Amino acid sequence: MIREATEKEKIIFNKLAKHPLQSWEWGEFRKKTGILITRLIESEDKKDVASYQITWHRVPKTGRWIGYMPKSDFPSLEAIKKIGMEAKKRKAIFVKLEPNVRADKKTDYEPMSFFVHGKPLFTRFTFILSLNSSEDELFANLNQKTRYNVRLATKKGVKIEQDNSEETFEEYWKLTEETTKRQGFYSHTKDYHKKMWKEMISSGMGQLFKAVYEGETVSVWMVFVLNNKMYYPYGASSTKYKEVMANNLLMWEVIKYGKKMKCTEFDMWGSLGPDPDSNDSWYGFHRFKQGYGGDLVEFAGTFDLVIDPILYKIYLFAESLRWIVLRFVKKFA
Repeated sequence: MIREATEKEKIIFNKLAKHPLQSWEWGEFRKKTGILITRLIESEDKKDVASYQITWHRVPKTGRWIGYMPKSDFPSLEAIKKIGMEAKKRKAIFVKLEPNVRADKKTDYEPMSFFVHGKPLFTRFTFILSLNSSEDELFANLNQKTRYNVRLATKKGVKIEQDNSEETFEEYWKLTEETTKRQGFYSHTKDYHKKMWKEMISSGMGQLFKAVYEGETVSVWMVFVLNNKMYYPYGASSTKYKEVMANNLLMWEVIKYGKKMKCTEFDMWGSLGPDPDSNDSWYGFHRFKQGYGGDLVEFAGTFDLVIDPILYKIYLFAESLRWIVLRFVKKFA
């Protein structure tokens, strides 16, 4: 049986959530950015077994919509039918799913025929570090250079602080602007990040950590904890004082925080694949995360539940043109 989740079922919904992007709080944050939300709970034999959160995004200058269900479980046949019904009610062209399910589990998923492979929005790979070992064992598992950098940052006097204040958020945003400009990334607006910060921090799911050197904040990270798993979705840093290796110590202190919170896993929220291109703009992040000894995990992929096949083809063509234009503008800006 599939039912729509009510406000009273928030705790139940979160216990079933596979990822912070499927949490009740994330849905509330997205509502504040003008996005519509559908929340469903699936039960079998009077026992709740899965939750699904779909965000609905209007296609500009049309009356049509696109659904997005990131980091959920694979939906059952009954859930697929319900999602399809919701999509038709909203005049959606398709619903994009990016399950928080490892690639080797995909072969056990019978309803694959309902989907076509879609263009990814989320990274296909991530590093996941088991936190079941002791701190000493985790530290010994870091690669040699990472251990050296952590010790160096400590010796140089870098301090790590857990600080969810408005002032720290403003530092986070200032460094985010600097980082995205330096790396050439696209970023959400300050309003988007601030709404997210307020919702996730107020719920207790989110935390801000910062690295301070000689009284100056040189790095700020946002960290989420849900259902005994920790996630590192956003981070920003300055190029100033790079030689003190503040980010290396910051990552280590976040790992220790995960242990303190009795987390069993640390999902580092995205990486390149097993054969990374050293010219890729993400290569530095990949190597940094790799130094902490986690396993490189591949997810099942991206799947589109197509509701309107004709408009789906038109949409894909229009999207490809849009990205060509964006890359052109970025190159010559």
